[in-house]
Amino acid sequence: MENPLFRLIRFGWGLISLPDQVKRLIFIFVLLLIGWFAIRSRLVPETFGEKGHYRRAALEANAALPVAYVGQSDCVLCHEDVGDLKRKSYHRSVTCEVCHGPGAAHLEDPETNLLFQPKERGLCTLCHGYNSSKPTGFPQIDPMLHNPNDPCMMCHNPHDPKPPHTPAECGACHGEIARTKSVSHHASLACTLCHETQEIHKENPRLAIPGKPQSRAFCGTCHGETADSPKHIPRVELDSHGNGDLCWQCHYPHYPEVF
Repeated sequence: MENPLFRLIRFGWGLISLPDQVKRLIFIFVLLLIGWFAIRSRLVPETFGEKGHYRRAALEANAALPVAYVGQSDCVLCHEDVGDLKRKSYHRSVTCEVCHGPGAAHLEDPETNLLFQPKERGLCTLCHGYNSSKPTGFPQIDPMLHNPNDPCMMCHNPHDPKPPHTPAECGACHGEIARTKSVSHHASLACTLCHETQEIHKENPRLAIPGKPQSRAFCGTCHGETADSPKHIPRVELDSHGNGDLCWQCHYPHYPEVF
């Protein structure tokens, strides 16, 4: 077995014979490694990693904080009628303190510590202001067009926020799409021409999602070469146009300009 001293000498000689640029890189790497261990020893809390990848002392620190939120189960002990109404509504998964703020102090002394009552439009639009990234069927409005300046609770009971009447037009909820479509070549087409929609969708959007065309043949009823439609409508040869891709892979249906 080789003597460890000779092995160390041979390793050192190998380092000496390396090109200068490699020596510099090794030197920089060693400095960074030393610096990392020095910084880590100063910045990482003493109790970090004792029970997991976190600071163990944080458990005691958090446990010592005063209780602020009590949870919906405590709210309904006094407000049973509101709880029963809310439990059957669209807001059943939204806890009371999301809108009314922390309730621990109110629970201890209800008359002195009154809860916050959101009467402005700003809170409701945090969830219901239009945003195209929200799930399909989630109720959304354009705050600038939907009963501007009126508080939401003038028409909607927050604990059971059904609309006072069913919207007649799709644009009541899908405002951004309606505005885009209104200046497009498809402005005169009814939404339900392309989207088969059950009437219940207007009352419970997520219970019945509108359908969407599934093939090129649907667009071909107007834009195919043999389509029985007015002459000014653009026509294409469906079998060859677009290499068989679905029409809406290239054309946005609500504003179908040519790319």
